[in-house]
Amino acid sequence: MHRTPRSLIPPAARPRIIVSSNSTFTSRRPFWIRHTEHAQKMAPRTSIDEFKELVNSSNRILALCGAGLSAASGLPTFRGAGGLWRNHEATSLATPDAFEEDPSLVWLFYAWRRHMALKAQPNRAHYALAELAKKKDNFLCLTQNVDGLSPRAGHPESKLRLLHGSLLDNKCFDECGYVDRNNLSDPVCPALAAAAEDYPPDQTLPLLDPSVPVPPINVADLPHCPNCKTGLLRPGVVWFGEALDDVMLMGVDNWIMQGPVDIMLVVGTAAAVYPAAGYTRKAQRKGTAVAVVNPDPDSAAGLTQKDFFFQGDAAEILPRLLEGVIGKMEDKRLTDE
Repeated sequence: MHRTPRSLIPPAARPRIIVSSNSTFTSRRPFWIRHTEHAQKMAPRTSIDEFKELVNSSNRILALCGAGLSAASGLPTFRGAGGLWRNHEATSLATPDAFEEDPSLVWLFYAWRRHMALKAQPNRAHYALAELAKKKDNFLCLTQNVDGLSPRAGHPESKLRLLHGSLLDNKCFDECGYVDRNNLSDPVCPALAAAAEDYPPDQTLPLLDPSVPVPPINVADLPHCPNCKTGLLRPGVVWFGEALDDVMLMGVDNWIMQGPVDIMLVVGTAAAVYPAAGYTRKAQRKGTAVAVVNPDPDSAAGLTQKDFFFQGDAAEILPRLLEGVIGKMEDKRLTDE
């Protein structure tokens, strides 16, 4: 492959909105904090009954979801213990340059992540949001997760935006335009079989043991693009240094601008990274009530009396919050649980 490393592309030629690996666009404080003493003293509401009434009477609802949505599904975090995968910083493998330098290693990392995602099952929070999408015509869910669990819970595609892409999609690294969506093959190809092995809980997968050499993989045996016949296929996620989909972002902006947003649900994320943080600010400027579901009590910082805070696991709380619209989850047949 002959590609110009992204680090050599002139800044003027790069896309406008990128994912940063050095936390340039992140903050430990939730995005909704108001920087006034008055705002800090106003505690958010915690009444489930009050929130149910608001949901029942609401027309336009926007949800923003992060890793906490999938916590009950048992998925490991992206960075893992200590931020390392084998002896590699997980973030160092999530770049176009890393793929160009060692596509076999990067594919092993993502094939393992795919395997873990496919082993996991959607939890009650995924199903609750999927049911809300079916019941409310003007509901839109933005997810920063790439695990594919929301689509597998039956969330209507028209009401779901995968901000950072999906582990289950593969696309051409040479950018010919080919995308293989929702590929459930595990492993993606025979050469990556080591990433799809299962071992007893008390045993370490050899692939995850830094003392065990990485299985040799010939680049010719990795997935190749069937369209252009020249490029490798790569995971369909947004890597650090890459732009989010401009068309998708414009569509989200247009949806927010179409009218008042009654509720902004923020589930399992501090939403401190753009563009996610910007969406909520736009909604708040329209007078939107923010409802945060998060086990971290610090996530309530800066919320006002108009807002809601529910501390705990989204899989336990969301079905209760949305019960007035979706019915009792116990009465639903969740085939994947």
